[in-house]
Amino acid sequence: MSSNSSEDAITEKILNIAKKNPKGITDKDVAATIPELSSEQRVMMINKLLQQGLIDLFKQGGSFIYRLKTQSSKQAVKGADNEEKVVFNLIEEAGNKGIWIRDIRVRSNLANTQLNKVLKSLESKKLIKAVKCVNASKKKVYMLYNLEPDRSISGGAWYQDQDFESEFVDILNRQCLRFLQQRADNIKNNPRGPIVGRTQSYATAAEVQKYITDLGISNVKLEVEDVITILNTIVYDGKAESSVYPDGSKVYRAIDPLLPAPGLVQVPCGVCPLIHKCCSTGLITPQDCIYMNEWLD
Repeated sequence: MSSNSSEDAITEKILNIAKKNPKGITDKDVAATIPELSSEQRVMMINKLLQQGLIDLFKQGGSFIYRLKTQSSKQAVKGADNEEKVVFNLIEEAGNKGIWIRDIRVRSNLANTQLNKVLKSLESKKLIKAVKCVNASKKKVYMLYNLEPDRSISGGAWYQDQDFESEFVDILNRQCLRFLQQRADNIKNNPRGPIVGRTQSYATAAEVQKYITDLGISNVKLEVEDVITILNTIVYDGKAESSVYPDGSKVYRAIDPLLPAPGLVQVPCGVCPLIHKCCSTGLITPQDCIYMNEWLD
């Protein structure tokens, strides 16, 4: 990177990666695309883009991601009045988990009437949007217009307009099991012996995800984590087992259940992304869960 022209070319490459991945890129993504850069050079280029205001920095899952700063952000900074700038910055800081209007009001020190006016103005400019939470349907959070809500807000792939898609989950459950059973059937009577055959009958969650994606049965993009959730329910049903390879990767294989699956493992909790927030008191409780009530009926 001895010349400005080479720096400009590398900057363009990084920005192109960010454009193709609107949810954000990591340092590993940059390293894979531009392997000729050393770690020090990558840090220098990323810092330069941050200083120029071309990308934003977020922390997600314990690691940092870089996201292309949208034109909307630039327009908001340039054209908005002071109140709109304050509110916009608070919403931008919240990322894809959003921020409740109560928290905006407290941190901005704006009166209800003025705050509602500012929010409506930003929404009309398509700079922000209000998103309903699956765990609190009567409350909304605000986030930048171009962001995809976090799974804790949208419910992930299992929810559509705040409704739990039980039929969709059931279809995925059957197809994932079918893939594992086909894998097991294909390696039966392996000439290299039962131990090798048993090892080859295992499949990773990424392999199952590719199979589901190739089937085209999902209108939403399923992440590997989504497929792991389904595979875990199959394990709980006693129709599959999981193991861990020496490299740390988790794998799954179909087995013949000795007993019918107990009713407990069929509850909707198995694929609920909010199960870790469910308790006897608070916003999310088993007593008020509509999906639990439907299952019991």
